[in-house]
Amino acid sequence: MATFDDSTLGTTAGATTPTYNSTETAAPKIITVQFGDGYKSRNTFGLNQNPKSYSLTFVVSLADGDKILDFFDARAKNSESFTFTPPATSTARTFICDQYTRTNTYLNRVTISATFEEVFQP
Repeated sequence: MATFDDSTLGTTAGATTPTYNSTETAAPKIITVQFGDGYKSRNTFGLNQNPKSYSLTFVVSLADGDKILDFFDARAKNSESFTFTPPATSTARTFICDQYTRTNTYLNRVTISATFEEVFQP
């Protein structure tokens, strides 16, 4: 499994560090049952009940942007996951990236927006 970092991608230092406007979204798996008397029962479902999703933005050079997109494209072809340490955390986790865009903002500068979805697999 590949790791999304500068040494793996061959990018300049800091290129795989997202900007500070990243967003973390949680989607807990909860089953809710409401009974006729008004009582509601809420239970978590499954082993990994609270997967996270991160909306990340990378502002990088054109060359680094190409390397990042090549990394995402290679994973998309084979539905492969990768490890990444999200912002404000210290533990690497496993993600997939099914959605990403590149915007050419300036000469030789690009902005890449990507959504990393946490997956649980051996």
